[in-house]
Amino acid sequence: MDVDDVVDGTAGEALGEADGEAARRHRARVWGGAARSLWSPSAEGSVGELLAGLARWAEEAGLGSELPDVYGGGLVEVLEERVARELGMPAAVFFPTGTMAQQVALRCWAARTGSPVVALHPLAHPEVHEGGALGAVSGLRTTHPTDAPRLPSAEEVGDHPEPFGTLMLELPLRDAGFVLPSWEELAGAVGAAREREAAVHFDGARLWEAAAWFGRPLAEVAGLADSVYVSFYKSLDGLSGAVLAGPEEFVAEARVWLHRYGGRVFQQYPAVLAALRGLDVELPRLPAYAAHARVVAGALREAFAGEGGPGWFRVHPEEPHTHQFQVWLPYGPEVLTAASLALAERTGTCLFRRWSAPGAGGPPGVAVTEVTVAAPGLAWTADDVRAAVRDFLGLVGG
Repeated sequence: MDVDDVVDGTAGEALGEADGEAARRHRARVWGGAARSLWSPSAEGSVGELLAGLARWAEEAGLGSELPDVYGGGLVEVLEERVARELGMPAAVFFPTGTMAQQVALRCWAARTGSPVVALHPLAHPEVHEGGALGAVSGLRTTHPTDAPRLPSAEEVGDHPEPFGTLMLELPLRDAGFVLPSWEELAGAVGAAREREAAVHFDGARLWEAAAWFGRPLAEVAGLADSVYVSFYKSLDGLSGAVLAGPEEFVAEARVWLHRYGGRVFQQYPAVLAALRGLDVELPRLPAYAAHARVVAGALREAFAGEGGPGWFRVHPEEPHTHQFQVWLPYGPEVLTAASLALAERTGTCLFRRWSAPGAGGPPGVAVTEVTVAAPGLAWTADDVRAAVRDFLGLVGG
């Protein structure tokens, strides 16, 4: 996923050769300048504004006089200790990217289990968004217990015919619609992997908001796994970076591979400060965001099903599992992206952002976008959402 995906609110194919830097800047300016939005990503705004806001928070939090980190010391250690506590894990190590963190985690488990095979979903991040890095960089191979648009069940994990050393579960499964299993289903899948003497790793890029769905403390959710990776620039509105948490010996080995993979960066304090701010400010709000996402999703369904609706649509899941979900409509992505821009330009309301075509196996003539509900969206009522949809549909093809 690139910066344009973050600003536009969805990952997917580019809109064409004409969709260059000028178009990206125009979208960012229009959507970022909207008076009303469901979500405002950290990638929107000028460098000066973003750095000034981060500096103000650092002073308010008593961190303004801290010395910058050097090769993983100082504030980096503060963040690592904080995340280890939040996840209830013995130790944690900071990585500049989640892709690198997961490469290292799965490589370490492969060495410990003696198996280079990772069982995961075909829509999991390493399969869709990492360019085949598990095989090309780490020499690992993947297998899929299920291709249903959900995480594998206990039976699918236990009965999978191919041996594997690690089960990786992405919580939530983003490309299937940010879907989560029930607590019983998750515990069952983990238990089935344990019976096969496999390690369990959670791709928890968005694990922060999963705790509300499960109705369990974050540490209890993370505690099901042997290791967990979490991200900061998604749900917590950070700049970049990730943490890999697990047993002390595992994390110590991960630090060695961090250096070998080129991730031992000289200074990272802006990203670390943004992560700490996210833990303080955004993490406590995520349950409220998830609850309001269900209000927004319900209003979207009502508006699309009403008079003047598109005839066919999908809000998936109908009851969002987190504060993010998908919307599908029967138009081309260029048409819907243009309407999204026009809505913001003409009314100052940013309802949707960039739309994408479905994957290679998807039906033609439809497009999908991801909807995120965060702090700005809490002010939206169901009536506000329905009114915005009416205005949006009036601009489709207009």
